[in-house]
Amino acid sequence: MKLTIEQVRHVANLARLSLTPEEEQRYATQLSAVLDAVAQLQELDVSGVEPTSHATLASSLLREDAMRPSLPPEKGLANAPSKVGTSFAVPKIIE
Repeated sequence: MKLTIEQVRHVANLARLSLTPEEEQRYATQLSAVLDAVAQLQELDVSGVEPTSHATLASSLLREDAMRPSLPPEKGLANAPSKVGTSFAVPKIIE
């Protein structure tokens, strides 16, 4: 689908973009290519494909939630620029 310069200007206006004439021409070509790709996808017969919420059918890729020992405070604060006891010291920003 070939987009006109007027259509590109309309889209640019909706996106609040200011385009040079060269950019308008380049985007007309690029957006036309995107619309052609979408048109090819619309030609596919997907009547036998069940709708999914994810691209893969994997149920969960997350690990099981289990308690584990955490990092000791001394090791966690080893590279801290400033600390107070077992906490990071940060400058006060609210008066």
